[in-house]
Amino acid sequence: MRHHANNCPGPCATPILDPLNRREWLKRTGNGFGLLALASLLERNARGDGASAANPLAAKAGHHPAKAKRCIFLFMTGGPSQMDLYDPKPLLAKLDGQPLPPSFGKANGQFLESDPLCLASHRKWGRYGQSGMDMSDLVPHMHQHADEIALVRSCVADSVVHAPAMYQMMTGRVLMGFPSLGSWVTYGLGSESDDLPSYVVMTQPEGTPEGGAPCWGAGFLPAHHQGTLFRSGPAPIVNLKPTAGFDAGRQRRVLDLLKDMNERDLDPADTELSARIASYELAFRMQSAAPDAVDLASETAETKALYGLDDDRTAEFGTRCLLARRLVERGVRFVQLYSGGGPVAMQWDAHDDINANHEKMCGLTDKPVAALLTDLKRRGLLDETLVVWGGEFGRTPVRQGGGRGRDHNATGFTMWMAGGGVKGGTIVGETDEVGMTQVADRAHVNDLHATILHLMGIDHLKLTHLHSGRDERLTDVGGQVITKLLA
Repeated sequence: MRHHANNCPGPCATPILDPLNRREWLKRTGNGFGLLALASLLERNARGDGASAANPLAAKAGHHPAKAKRCIFLFMTGGPSQMDLYDPKPLLAKLDGQPLPPSFGKANGQFLESDPLCLASHRKWGRYGQSGMDMSDLVPHMHQHADEIALVRSCVADSVVHAPAMYQMMTGRVLMGFPSLGSWVTYGLGSESDDLPSYVVMTQPEGTPEGGAPCWGAGFLPAHHQGTLFRSGPAPIVNLKPTAGFDAGRQRRVLDLLKDMNERDLDPADTELSARIASYELAFRMQSAAPDAVDLASETAETKALYGLDDDRTAEFGTRCLLARRLVERGVRFVQLYSGGGPVAMQWDAHDDINANHEKMCGLTDKPVAALLTDLKRRGLLDETLVVWGGEFGRTPVRQGGGRGRDHNATGFTMWMAGGGVKGGTIVGETDEVGMTQVADRAHVNDLHATILHLMGIDHLKLTHLHSGRDERLTDVGGQVITKLLA
């Protein structure tokens, strides 16, 4: 700053600014640019890590160091039978055909008549691994993984009806409309990949499970946290290739125009429109990354055979298990893979003949599931990938309608976990002598969810979202980490 050179004895009252050259202008405005950068960094810190309005799914730090960076949930729709797979009950063989003794209480299935008769398991059992874990002959390929999985034999849910029980296992509530487990995980941790969905769902060709889309919906969380449904068959993702003559530059200009038009009147509370904008951008980026992720041509013949892709019986589920491995190794945070859907004959819902049903369903899935664990381990991914197996409930120890089937049972069923942070070869909890009710180390669905979140670095009590004036969380007002499962 300088002053008038006139006859005034002192400085003039009105100063005159010197004109600025480019160098001086950059020097004086540099601090402003720095403040812009600082504002961006402060926004990231306020949101927990790298997330921003431009990328709400950017990876974020958890509440504590995570054992598992990603999760694959293998959901057996319909309710696998615990006493025919992982929880042997010799007493049932002695009680076969007799009424359930009153000391075990009343069997609480959905369709049971009064005074149902006990139904023995006709499976062959053995103890496997150094842990001596009990497994039946229905899952022969899983025998080799006895020391890598942790069984929870005392699982409890609140409904014996399929859809409400599925909603609870996937969202923590028996009513539809709440955020799913995968949505909560991506809400808490974001995505490791910029070019693939953070949360992928794969159902079988016969149809979606009875609970349907609410099982992977985002509920009241921002809509971009909902699961992305991949199709069955050779083209899991549709329209990956641009239309002929519609090059990347032209496509980019169209997306920019759509984004500009959508954002003109965008209400910050309108998460559905925000999610749609983000989905267009993700779809554009996926055109370069996704074709490689879903292309199995690069897999060796040995790997394809491992998953059973050379066998018509296991090829479909094996393909989805192999895709799950390819997705998590490319940064997908949560993969939800369903066995069972569509007609009752293609579910684990064994009301008529437990042996025929489970021989079929295990024949479709046992080899691919075991292959997934083998493949993750040999690639060094299992230690950082949590694998969860189970259904919405289990089965009763009594027969239904006098036949050879079992009804639904939510008071004592089995699930297992393996991988990141799980203590392999462990059995947690137990059911009574007939497998009806848990009698030790009760593991409610809330507890299972709390444990899954804990292994992924999230404190279930701190992962909340304000909705209708209430801090909602996946585990509602319950949930305790099952510490006996932790390595």
